Amino acid sequence: SALIKRLLKFDIKVIRVYSRDEWKQVMMRQEIPDKRLRFLIGDVRDKERLNRALEGIDYVVHAAALKQVSTAEYNPAETIKTNVIGTQNLIEASLDSSVKKVIALSTDKAVSPVNLYGATKLCAEKLMVSANNMRGKRDISFSVLRYGNVFGSRGSVFPEFQRQKKSGNLEITDKRMTRFNIELNASIKLALYVLKNSLGGEIFVPKLPSFNIVDLAKVIDPKCKFFLKIKI
Repeated sequence: SALIKRLLKFDIKVIRVYSRDEWKQVMMRQEIPDKRLRFLIGDVRDKERLNRALEGIDYVVHAAALKQVSTAEYNPAETIKTNVIGTQNLIEASLDSSVKKVIALSTDKAVSPVNLYGATKLCAEKLMVSANNMRGKRDISFSVLRYGNVFGSRGSVFPEFQRQKKSGNLEITDKRMTRFNIELNASIKLALYVLKNSLGGEIFVPKLPSFNIVDLAKVIDPKCKFFLKIKI
């Protein structure tokens, strides 16, 4: 939503929002009542639908993913279908259309992954970079933007800690954990930079500050008690 708001400040003919969540599209339509927005229901698993959605599109920002670590561990096949096969579907659909540039959003968890989510995003990065070898004479490029946790975004640890603060207890999986942090505005500027400057085949990695998860918890509530969340 934040990226779309920024993009609409430019001279853009149309932005197509392609996702499978009807309710979120309704909310976005009400929040951003701009006639240049088009909302398409679809899934990256559906290549035929992707082909239709990409007709006449110049630039693609690929953000579709199942990205909850515990959900991915419990539903590995479904995560692979979306994060890996879905990415390949998008690559092939882009090659078959008039798309000029594709930017895939990735995560720091793709580096030496120890969980399935990170492993699928590593595969997605490899697919996106290698897609440049398949473009032939087509005027298209594929690049990756890898960054850390967008501070305060939906599903991030900060709002979750804020919610748990009321109980006086904060759930921590591992006290040794560190998180790479990026603010929302910085992530948007970074995405715009990559859209403008990428040539194809790059993995853009910003230098981000990191913090220990316990330090963050103490800042949110110095008097809180920590307990280790059971790993499933």
